[in-house]
Amino acid sequence: MANQAPVAWVTGGTGGIGTAICRSLADAGYLVVAGYHNPDKAKIWLETQQADGYNNIALSGVDLSDHNACLEGAREIHEKHGPISVLVNCAGITRDGTMKKMSYEQWYQVIDTNLNSVFNTCRSVIEGMLENGYGRIINISSINGRKGQFGQVNYAAAKAGMHGLTMSLAQETATKGITVNTVSPGYIATDMVMAVPEKVRESIIAQIPAGRLGEPEEIARCVAFLASDDAGFINGSTISANGGQFFV
Repeated sequence: MANQAPVAWVTGGTGGIGTAICRSLADAGYLVVAGYHNPDKAKIWLETQQADGYNNIALSGVDLSDHNACLEGAREIHEKHGPISVLVNCAGITRDGTMKKMSYEQWYQVIDTNLNSVFNTCRSVIEGMLENGYGRIINISSINGRKGQFGQVNYAAAKAGMHGLTMSLAQETATKGITVNTVSPGYIATDMVMAVPEKVRESIIAQIPAGRLGEPEEIARCVAFLASDDAGFINGSTISANGGQFFV
């Protein structure tokens, strides 16, 4: 085995929130395997992490919408780095549009990437976690998966589906040392959000009682806690990290 550190697989690891999660878990002593979509960008991303001293981060380019590819990807991670102790499902895309205008492709691209991928990755690691009697699965959902959002029936449905999967899988595996939880971020200051027009961004912030956007590191700290042994009695839960914008 190439590395004795516990292994964390973070899908969407090269994104804004994903990067913060990878760094936070790496700081906690994990060997982090970051999933990516664009190989060229991922190479540059990894070089940046290594330049910042994160030499315990690796890459894995798995098509998350392909069940067999996920099974093979998880097997390769296990063979190269060791058994996967932590799975963080952070990969996600948007293909916004009202139902009246939404195409079949827009619907299924989002469902495949944001929800079917969660089944595929969980199915790929769950047997190993059950055999080892330990595991942490953290699904990154969204505030819009709880309250809905105009023009996002696909995205909101996928993110809401994460909650159902989380609660059900938590019940199936709770006696086996495995926890399954969800973190639902609100509006976070990622490159994507910061790229929207300033007036639009100001209107978003005006809806947040905290009066600001969240930071990716704030989401990452939630994930690092849920991945730790200290969170062993938290299971099937959702942490809403949205500055008080929405809660139930």
